[in-house]
Amino acid sequence: MRLGDATWSDVQTLLNDPIAEDGTRAPLVLIPVGSTEQHGPHLPMSTDTLIAEEIVARAMHLTDGLMVGPTLTVTASGEHAGFPGTLSIGTAVMHDVILELGRSADWAAGVVFVNGHGGNASALTAAVSTLRHEGRHVLSWSPKWPQRADGGAKDLHAGRIETSLMLAIDPGLVRLELAEPGVDADIEELQRVGVQAVSASGVLGDPTGASGGEGDQFITTFVNDLVHAVEAWRPIDPTPIG
Repeated sequence: MRLGDATWSDVQTLLNDPIAEDGTRAPLVLIPVGSTEQHGPHLPMSTDTLIAEEIVARAMHLTDGLMVGPTLTVTASGEHAGFPGTLSIGTAVMHDVILELGRSADWAAGVVFVNGHGGNASALTAAVSTLRHEGRHVLSWSPKWPQRADGGAKDLHAGRIETSLMLAIDPGLVRLELAEPGVDADIEELQRVGVQAVSASGVLGDPTGASGGEGDQFITTFVNDLVHAVEAWRPIDPTPIG
């Protein structure tokens, strides 16, 4: 079920029987967290958002009791300032958004923030820590980016991994003819000076060799990891039926 498509009475129906036979509680609201920011000359601004939404959509078919919440599409993208099209609300505001969203979902068994943008990490970590301290069931999950097997430049942004992911999700949005290798950089440098200072194209990594088949393999791995994390974390009633 998508929360945005439901009525409050639809949600109430779920809440009337919130405990499964194994004691797991529902619903768990999965909120895709993306961004609206440059992804080089070949990928759309919505790349992180589409990746997060695809992971959530596939996870819905692999475990029970999940509900898709509204996607956060403008988040903390300050490191991409200077590239036309990028929008950002900053880390401090992003932290408060996550905090208040988590608090407002007390009717749910839990909330899972499925994050597709690395720049949101600090806001999510701090907000989730506060929510848990307040006694709320909240989880933040991000895909574990694989290391390049060929030892090439770190695939931080708009490189082979994200290009492959987008070729699997919506190849019509990928302009491969404009794809070009970027530069190698580390997270600390990007946080200090911003992406534009180190990469005129906005690419950090090398999209060469990207393919939809590889992207689908990445997505499958990410989805399985998310489902495993949710099932290991999800609240369980101390007195399950039977």
